[in-house]
Amino acid sequence: MTALIIFFSLLHYHLISSVCGAPLAPALYVFGDSLLDSGNNNILPTVSKANFEPYGVDFAKGDTGRFSNGRLVPDFIAEFLGLPYPPPCLSFRVSTPVTGLNYASASCGILSETGQSLGRCLSLDNQIDLFQRTVESSLPNHFKGPNELMDHLSKSILVVGTGSNDYMSDTSKQYTPQEFAQLLLDKLSLNFQRLYSLGARKVVMFEIGPIGCTPSMTRTNQHNGKCVEESNQLVSYFNDNLLGMLQNLTSTLPNSIFVRGHVYWLGYDAIMNPSKYGLLDTSNPCCETWANGTSACIPNLKPCPNPDQHFFFDGYHLTESVNSVLASHCIGDESVCSPTLKELVTM
Repeated sequence: MTALIIFFSLLHYHLISSVCGAPLAPALYVFGDSLLDSGNNNILPTVSKANFEPYGVDFAKGDTGRFSNGRLVPDFIAEFLGLPYPPPCLSFRVSTPVTGLNYASASCGILSETGQSLGRCLSLDNQIDLFQRTVESSLPNHFKGPNELMDHLSKSILVVGTGSNDYMSDTSKQYTPQEFAQLLLDKLSLNFQRLYSLGARKVVMFEIGPIGCTPSMTRTNQHNGKCVEESNQLVSYFNDNLLGMLQNLTSTLPNSIFVRGHVYWLGYDAIMNPSKYGLLDTSNPCCETWANGTSACIPNLKPCPNPDQHFFFDGYHLTESVNSVLASHCIGDESVCSPTLKELVTM
């Protein structure tokens, strides 16, 4: 029942923006890791790719490189805004769309060294470099002058979701949990100040999810209950201090709004109380994966028949139904995003 309510809520938001004609924001720009990557890693020399079935089995365009059976959180947000899905930035060589781009890259993180052992990926620094190129070299061709461009950027929505891969890196073992969380937050704050200097004013940063509940963790670590709570505790040091950092930026950078997406508790609640969200299985991957359910999907094997009732599609990533839950709550639930996206587009 909850899943149906969420679906119709998203449909209602989409219909409002469609009927009114103009989108609720001029553009959507996306930064992050594999939870948000819409296909950038397809083009990079890395083993971290999802451009094969069963990924995309429920997505209209098939296996685009999304690490899910269907849509990701930014896709649902784009639908709400009345915008096209932000395409992967690396797929554009000449003309750049003014409605937004996706810079996210699987396996990467906040720190530049994260994920590089799997091949090439775009760290958050790299992604902002590409955004800077978009702002300085591509977008000016679509606007009459710098003031019109800055107005466009100030009304655009930026969505960021990164950090979980940093906790899988060797670097994390060189610090205490508190020190590592602060290292990530300090670096992230500098990244956000740079985005602000490029014209961004409305930024939503999602918390790191309960990584201790992923099959990749639960099947490789001894634990009691559904999750490896020690791993969840590690990311809690980051999540618990994220809001304060974002509030500080909002108060010190004029006309900025940095929003925390409080999705850790939402994901954890769905895992512990699946029926509330229309789910049946919150422990096992839907697809057949390498390494006994702890890794990526094995190419071209059929997934489970009911991915909409699973939390995880592979050993780490979410199904479309869970992405829908996270997006819809940020759109309209102040306990997850405050201000909500509904409110943010009017500010």
